[in-house]
Amino acid sequence: MTINKQILLASRPTGAVTPENFRLVETELPPLAEGEIRVRNHYLSLDPYMRGRMNDGKSYTAPQPLNEVMIGGTVGEVVESRSEKYKQGDHVAAMFGWQEYGTSTAPGLQKIDTTHIPISAYLGVVGMPGVTAWYGLNKIIAPKPGETIVVSAASGAVGATVGQLAKQQGCRVVGIAGGAEKCSFVEHELGFDACIDYKSADLATALRDAAPTGIDGYFDNVGGETLNAVMLHANPFARFAICGAIAGYNGEPLVMKNPTLILISRLKLEGFIVSEHMDIWPEALRDLGTQVATGKLKYRESLAQGLAAAPEAFIGLLKGRNFGKQLVKLI
Repeated sequence: MTINKQILLASRPTGAVTPENFRLVETELPPLAEGEIRVRNHYLSLDPYMRGRMNDGKSYTAPQPLNEVMIGGTVGEVVESRSEKYKQGDHVAAMFGWQEYGTSTAPGLQKIDTTHIPISAYLGVVGMPGVTAWYGLNKIIAPKPGETIVVSAASGAVGATVGQLAKQQGCRVVGIAGGAEKCSFVEHELGFDACIDYKSADLATALRDAAPTGIDGYFDNVGGETLNAVMLHANPFARFAICGAIAGYNGEPLVMKNPTLILISRLKLEGFIVSEHMDIWPEALRDLGTQVATGKLKYRESLAQGLAAAPEAFIGLLKGRNFGKQLVKLI
């Protein structure tokens, strides 16, 4: 009998997430039923949205149930199949969560081609984070050549993709990231025009210098004081794609200091959940996949080794310790 290791949500965090909020268990996998497949997960995705799912409050979706496997995207290989749709050796992307094996009757699975795209990229730039970047930039900000676009969390999986796509469309792109090493990567590897280290600079002043003609579009992964600083320099009719609010994920208050700027500058602020826009996923994934396969889109990954490392890696992600897309390597 095959043993499956799983990490469950054991308790809901009060403030910051701790290792005690999770529990590692081992379960025996039963034989497959007709129509089922079994996947050995190779990588697990860790993403900021998971923090919100750990709370039991009003949100855009149901909270993560206690004592069940933590939600999360995975990629892996079919190791056993009783389905006509999948054969042993197929690679698939799924939402099997924080566990080594996943079993499914196939709904929600995506067969993936690893010939020209590394399997891990399907959890990042050619997966949900990449589509998030593509949608927020193209459908909400809708940049025009010559405009200035600002991106927070610019070295992360979403922000790095936003900036590169905006540069391809002829924009001046300014990133915001934490630390000199991340800013160097954003400027010299990803090709942003400038990157502000929010840990060592006065953000409002630095934005004025980096965006002397004002800000036309902002992709927000952070919220809080970062959003307030960007609003001070927004041009009339600037468009803000509100993707995340990591500054408040542990319950910190997120105060908009100058809401009248929305009226004065006629700003458009639009929040979005990319899973509510499945109609654009095929187009976005074709574009992103082609660019990764041809080397036009660059990305970086942080790897934690083994399922047991997932809680600490997740906590590190929320504190900005990761560099690029945070993954857990399971095999």
